[in-house]
Order: sequence, then C-alpha cells, then structure tokens
Amino acid sequence: MKRLLLLLIVLLPFCGFAQTPALDSTWMATHYTKREVYITMRDGIRLFTAIYEPKMMGRHPILINRTPYSIGPYGEAFKGFWNSHYFAYFREGYIIVLQDVRGRYMSEGQFVDVRPFNPDKKGKEIDEASDTYDSIDWLIHNTKNNNGRVGIWGISYPGFYATEGALCGHPALKAASPQAPVTDWFMGDDFHHNGAFMMMDAFSFYSGFGKPRPFPTTKGSTGFQYYTKDNYKFYLNVGSIHDLAALLKDSVQFFNDLYDHPNYDEWWQVRNARKEVAHIPNKVATLVVGGLFDAEDCYGAWNLYKAIEQKADNNNKLVMGPWSHGGWARSGGDYLGNVRFGQKNSEWYQKNVEIPFFNHYLLGKDDNYNIKEATIFFSGANKWRTFDQWPPQQRENKEMYLHAGGSLSFTPPSVSDPNTFAKYTSDPAKPVPYADGVHFGRTREYMDDDERFASRRTDVLVYQTDTFHTDITLAGPVIADLYATLSTTDADFVVKLIDVFPDDFKYNDSLDGKGSGKDYPMGGYQMLVRGEVMRGRYRNSFERPEAFIPWHITEVKYKLPDVAHVFKKGHRIMVQIQSSWFPLVDRNPQQFVDIYHCTAKDFVPCDIRIYSSSMHASKIILPVLE
Repeated sequence: MKRLLLLLIVLLPFCGFAQTPALDSTWMATHYTKREVYITMRDGIRLFTAIYEPKMMGRHPILINRTPYSIGPYGEAFKGFWNSHYFAYFREGYIIVLQDVRGRYMSEGQFVDVRPFNPDKKGKEIDEASDTYDSIDWLIHNTKNNNGRVGIWGISYPGFYATEGALCGHPALKAASPQAPVTDWFMGDDFHHNGAFMMMDAFSFYSGFGKPRPFPTTKGSTGFQYYTKDNYKFYLNVGSIHDLAALLKDSVQFFNDLYDHPNYDEWWQVRNARKEVAHIPNKVATLVVGGLFDAEDCYGAWNLYKAIEQKADNNNKLVMGPWSHGGWARSGGDYLGNVRFGQKNSEWYQKNVEIPFFNHYLLGKDDNYNIKEATIFFSGANKWRTFDQWPPQQRENKEMYLHAGGSLSFTPPSVSDPNTFAKYTSDPAKPVPYADGVHFGRTREYMDDDERFASRRTDVLVYQTDTFHTDITLAGPVIADLYATLSTTDADFVVKLIDVFPDDFKYNDSLDGKGSGKDYPMGGYQMLVRGEVMRGRYRNSFERPEAFIPWHITEVKYKLPDVAHVFKKGHRIMVQIQSSWFPLVDRNPQQFVDIYHCTAKDFVPCDIRIYSSSMHASKIILPVLE
C-alpha cells in the first residue's frame, strides 16, 4: 500500500488537482522542450536528470524534484504536468528538473535509505546535500536563460530530499518545500512510532522498493505476492515479525537494518533529518507542508517545522491541511472517507500558498504573497486559521482526567482508594484491528474513521465527556499520561482522541460538501482525531528500554502528534485506550524479549489496569486554544 501510494504521489506532479483542460498537453509541446542528461557528481557518479525548458524568451527560475520513485516516462514523452496544479509553474516559464537520486532507476551509484547528512565533507565525500549542490551548480551553468534562482520541493520520501537539499549551501538555492517529509523513521514517520514497528507499511513498502538494483534501469521492482486480500488474516497467520522477515529471504538490506537496530541508537539518530537543520542558510526560505490526517508522515511535517524554528535562522513557514498523505497534490481536499471539510482545500492551498511561495522567492513576484508563519486548517470547524507561531502562544494545556466508570472531565478524581482502576486483557491472538472491515492495503481513511467498532470491544477502554455546551478548540500536541499495571513485563499503549458526533447529526451537502459514504450513518460517529502508539518499554528512554515490574503501578507518559480540531457544541470528547492496533502495528509479545527475533511461543496475554484515583490520576493533556 505504502509503495503504491508513494509511486502515485511522486509521479509527482501528476495526479493532483486539474486546473487546465487536457488540450494543454499541446500547449506543453509547443512551449517546452525536454532533454535527458547525466549530471556528474564530485565523486564521478552520474545522476540521471530530465530537464523541461521553456522556449519563451526571458530569464527563468529552476525548480527541482529529486526522487527515488522514478522520473519516468523516459525518452521523448512528457510527464503529464498539465493534469495537475504544477502546470502553473510552466505557465510562468519555470525550468522544471526531475532527477533520479543516487542508486535509483537510471542514476548510477549506490542507494542508501535516508542517507545521513555529513556536515564535515572533505574532497569527494558525498551525501544528499552534496548531490543537490552539484546538480544545482551544473544546472546554473548548463541551462539556457536561467535567472540564477533555484527552488526544490518534494512529497514524502522526496520531501526528505528537499530537506537535505536545503542544507546544501549553494548560493543559487532560494527556496525549499519539504512536503509530508520523511523525517525520523524511529520516532514517528512511516516505519516506527515511539519505537513500535509499523509492520504493515514497512513490509508492503520494502518488499518491493527495498530490493537491490544492480544496474541502472527504467523498471521498478515487483512487490510481494500475497495469498489473501485480508491483511489482518495475512499478518496474523505469519506469526512473529521474525517470521515476517523470513519471507524476504535476506533480499532487502534495509529491512534487516530495521531488525538489527531495535532501539533509538546512533544508527537511527544520524538518520533523523531534524538533527542538522541548523545548516539551512538564512537565505533559503522553507515551506513545510503536511496533512492533519497523514497516515505516513504527519509526525515529520509538524516536527521538521519545529526543528527548523529552533535551530535555523531562516524564513520558515508551516501549512497543515485536512489531507491524507500528499492529498494537497492529488485530491480535492474536501473530504476524507466519511468526514467532510466543506471546500476544495487543495485548490485553495495551491493558489494561495505554494505557487505564491515559489513565485515570490524565484520570480520576485509579490502579488498574492501573504503567507503567514503558520497556516492551519481546523477540522470540526472546517476553517483555515493563521498564527504568528505554532503551537499558538494563546493555547493553555488543560488536564482532562479519566474517571472510574468511564467518564472524562477537567475535574480531577476525588477517589482516594488507590485500587480504583479499569482493566482489560490484551490478547496477541486476537489483537484489536486498526480499522473496521476487511482490507488488503493499509487505508488512508483510518486517520479520521469511525471508531464505534473498537469501542464495542472488551479489550478497549472507553472514556467520554458530557455533551459540550460551547465549542472547544485544540491547537498543538496532545499528551497521554497514564498510570498502569501489567501482569507481564511489557505492553504497548494506544491512546485515541475521538470526536463523538450528536446522535442526530447529518451533513448538509450545500455547506459541508460531499463525502465518499453518502448513506453512512453519521449520527453518533466517533471520528478519530488523533491516535498514537507507545511501546511501553521505551517509556523512560528510547535508547535504553526497560521491563515493567508486574503489578507495579507505572507512569507511561508520551506525546501524540499535534492536532488542530474544534469539538463543536453538542459534541463530546472520547478517549479510547487499547494495547494493540493490528496489523498497522506489530504485536507486542508482552514480555521483555527481543521483539524482532522472538517467536510465536513468546506471545502471552497481558492483564492491564489503568488507574483513576487521586493518587494515580490518569489523564490526557489537551492544548486548548482560548
């Protein structure tokens, strides 16, 4: 699923919101030429590059996309830019450059996943920043009529290359836009969340993408041949993730690397793209873009922006909209699954943010340029808001307590009995599914899906507020702070923040737009606003995991990615707590063993208690915007 989604996204420019009729393919051929070249890097390796150059007179900026997903079609055929908003750049006369990164498709060299940045390169030493620098330098001297200004952008994995490109230090680079950027594959993006292995995405992606490419080619690798279209059944039948790796027969080196580095060691830390963003020059403007409901890289967008704010001294902006992964470039942004957002938000973003951003820094245009520090869409209210900083200074962190009996409120528990708790049994043989129904690939819609199916399970705890009499707006990260006991030595904790709609709720098509499920019963809908997993062994340190002491009350406190949501008058807040989220996340054996190399015999049920006394008051901390 992940591999297919990324191929769709980073065929990049190319399946987004259409602004012009298909006849503009003729305009394209009339006004542009395409040439394919090899650009030689400082170590002699050549990177395959397609250059789309305008025939019109004048000086033109260069806009680069570097990707591991192929820049095809190869040869004389043009990419279908005219079917997306990227065609606006052609109308402005941009020189558009697409490049296969080192070791992928038609480029030479060895591919390295999330290749670490080397701030002290000497001689012919390379990284992705140096490859960007060398490419820019060649383009400045070998494309006719360029204006000496360069921008770089990319979505998902190419978002990582946009981040690394921003570090390159070439004087011609003026603007970079990492979008849904791969940022930290251990803490929150794609393949791990708080140390928990995002099994389904990792396997489906690397079983194809991760296969070695011995020589330059225009063809991608084939993926794994599944025997069933039921992903829950497939991953449960496989057994442990040790058994899962065996299906690849050591053919994917990075999959082996994942297993060899179960903790947040130096190997992972140097692959954290936030680590070196202080090297972004102050003359390079950055526009970080992400989706509130991005199943892959929601963490990366929020946290890359924050890291640049903390470490760099450049003009840095943030945009977060009501999108799934890359949705601003390939969907209307007016709904995701059953939830509706009221307007074509992708078109609004394209016209009012992204295109003016590049036009400002690369063409010197000031018309329609009024981009604020943070431009954030608030679901629930379905409105865009702007802020001078993110998270907003006006927010106040408020503690919402989990009470005995399943109630949820801002009032602390008054019960002094330390044995006040709710309990459930987490059974690895029957893990809680991450979504209702039968699916093959991982769905995008689970990020705002209906959680009623989960609330009915006995291994999911449910806490709920009374109906709100006024709106409550959240803006920033949510913190889960649980007091728990386990009957075993390890477990995962999944906390879900949910908007419960009124029982009589119905969308108004004229105001809210249309969703994918016209007849879906929205009354009582339990909309997932944010969910996140924490592998319990990392509760004190991601570098040094610790076992739980059975039946010893232990605090498990962790941060969920930011939210921007309004719980409307008449709605409720619900919190669900569980210890599996399958097969999105691998099953924890619930013993303090090496999860990556244990076998099915190591999996045991675990009795879990969540406490709600005055002494051990479990809660979530909400960023309430006054």
